[in-house]
Amino acid sequence: MDPRKVTELKAFVQLCTDNPAVLHLPEMDFFRTWLQGLGATIPSATKNDRSSCKGSCPCDAAPPRTTDPPPQAEPSLPSESEESELEIDMEGVIEPDTDDAQEMGDYENLEVTDEMMDQANEKKVEAIEALGEGELQKALDLFTEAIKLNPRSAILYAKRASVYIKMQKPNAAIRDCDRAIDINPDSAQPYKWRGKAHRLLGHWEEAAKDLATACKLDYDEDASAMLKEVQPKANKILEHRRKYQRKREEREIREKKERVKKAREEHERAQREQEAREQAGGAHGGFPGGAGFPGGAPFGMPGLQELFNDPEVLMAMKDPEVMAAFQDVAQNPANIAKYQSNPKIMALINKLSSKFSGPQP
Repeated sequence: MDPRKVTELKAFVQLCTDNPAVLHLPEMDFFRTWLQGLGATIPSATKNDRSSCKGSCPCDAAPPRTTDPPPQAEPSLPSESEESELEIDMEGVIEPDTDDAQEMGDYENLEVTDEMMDQANEKKVEAIEALGEGELQKALDLFTEAIKLNPRSAILYAKRASVYIKMQKPNAAIRDCDRAIDINPDSAQPYKWRGKAHRLLGHWEEAAKDLATACKLDYDEDASAMLKEVQPKANKILEHRRKYQRKREEREIREKKERVKKAREEHERAQREQEAREQAGGAHGGFPGGAGFPGGAPFGMPGLQELFNDPEVLMAMKDPEVMAAFQDVAQNPANIAKYQSNPKIMALINKLSSKFSGPQP
């Protein structure tokens, strides 16, 4: 038998002598029972007595658990309902009109002749006169007739939109302005009337944007005056949105950090438990703290759990004759010569040798 293997067995016995706490590990339960069956007295485990431990020790494997301090309460964050609580003066805002969409003319397919454009201009002049006299419905009807004659004229839609504004129908005005901008995006009039329509609906940001565009394309005192009214409200909404966007981002960052912290703690806890199991079972090779057999020795023994789960080893260790020879050899490896002719004892020694085999140096 390889003398080195016998030395490893002796080191295990020496470890148990130096540190009886090893015998009280859960996986050594069967070994304690067997020793007690032979009449052996096993020293009781002395809690926190590590004077006999050398180097790393199985009793150091799992640090004592401490009660975690109660988590501190997170500062309350504004709810979604709180985010919507923004006080803005809504004077002059009206309920949206819900009428069916107005006649928009055959913009895509109608072939507009010179004669039709002349007729459309005549209708436009009549509509402007009616508008000056305060006849809003007559002006609206005349502008509609003009649009049907020439649906490619942006100014006709803008003019009709101005009538809808006077009639307190902002949604209809917005539809006309959208068409006018599609036809001629460089015209200031559609932006002006659409801005006024958004102001009537309380759409402060949209109103400010359209009125600013109108003044940029063609400065208008009326549009500029309304822009000065709506711009502060639009700015207030924008700042409000930015404020709560920052709060949401801060909350998301805190939540992400908390998730990372918990994941790291879980990983560290699992790592500590794994290291404790490996130290207790000798999974890293060798028995930590054994005299002349430090943990992680190059020819370390396999884990105790694997070794003593072998049914042949368990059966052999129940035989008093075999265990007496095992202890004799562990105390003095040279005594193995006395058992060369005993097949029962040599079978156990050979079995253990195969279990403890490691890479040759």
